[in-house]
Amino acid sequence: MINTYQTSLAPPPVPPRCNRSHPVLIPAPLPSKGHSKPLIRFLVGVVVLHLLLSLGGFIYLYHNEKMEKHSSAEGRAAPVSLDKQDTSYKALAHMVVDQQSITAKKHLLGYLQWDINHSLRRNINYYQSSWLTILQPGDYYVYSRVTFSKGDPVRPLVSRVKLRKNETGKETIVMQAYCSLDSSSESAPRLCTATQGGLITLEKGNQVSVWVKDPLLVDYDEGATTFGMYKL
Repeated sequence: MINTYQTSLAPPPVPPRCNRSHPVLIPAPLPSKGHSKPLIRFLVGVVVLHLLLSLGGFIYLYHNEKMEKHSSAEGRAAPVSLDKQDTSYKALAHMVVDQQSITAKKHLLGYLQWDINHSLRRNINYYQSSWLTILQPGDYYVYSRVTFSKGDPVRPLVSRVKLRKNETGKETIVMQAYCSLDSSSESAPRLCTATQGGLITLEKGNQVSVWVKDPLLVDYDEGATTFGMYKL
């Protein structure tokens, strides 16, 4: 016969097995304030560098866009400036007759004398105050206006534009104009003007002048007698 005993005591604890390991927690020391300062400085430096790079990129883009607009504006304005430059350097001349040449007896050969100091010349030279010398070859519009204050009882009044290749070249008539004036009336003097103009192809060194039969019949008042040309 087996006797059964009951007790209220807890059973004894089971000893731990040798082959199982338990984690051991070791508290880590908190970082001190002295060790966190370099990290904060590094982060601040990165942020400042990023801001500087962003600002530099913005300035570069703005400057580059401004330069492109300026270059395009200059490109559009370049043809106009070139045209103006070409126009300002084109050869031209507007000659005013020398009012003193009639008293100085410089009219013996019939070529009108021009007042060089009061005339307009650009890229055109002169020779002996009578001839204009071409420096730039090309097509020129040549004109002359000769006003006569006295008539010729024998022949009509004529003015001629003459051309020669150089100072010693043979002279040729390229244009001429006529006008008539009644010389019988002394109480009421009359005037007539011989006007001419035309396109002439000229070479470098060519010389052009205006010739009249008798320069004593020419009106030497200001603006009455002129001669000139301009390159097309």
